[in-house]
Amino acid sequence: MNDFVPVAWLHDFGAGDRLSLVFDDRAVVVFRIGNDIYAVEDVCSHDGQPLTDGPVFEGAVECPRHGARFDLKTGRPLCMPAIEPIKVYEVQVSGDQILLKVP
Repeated sequence: MNDFVPVAWLHDFGAGDRLSLVFDDRAVVVFRIGNDIYAVEDVCSHDGQPLTDGPVFEGAVECPRHGARFDLKTGRPLCMPAIEPIKVYEVQVSGDQILLKVP
């Protein structure tokens, strides 16, 4: 049984570096950084705010509200005020299609 389901296409990114979508009944944001694709639950573990519009640098997304940063590979918080990780999703790319692993 394949645990991965298609959620988007590489060309969906256009000039942007992220896509917001719903996966497994959760808000998820998918980031494209060069040739790498990352997917995380679109919620800051500090106060529940979306990460969608947060700046991305050095492999991390920053919460636009209070500045907490999270590693996109592991979900680990990199600075205060967050102390809990965010959920990350395993990603596969098949041809031009982006797939996420069902939890």
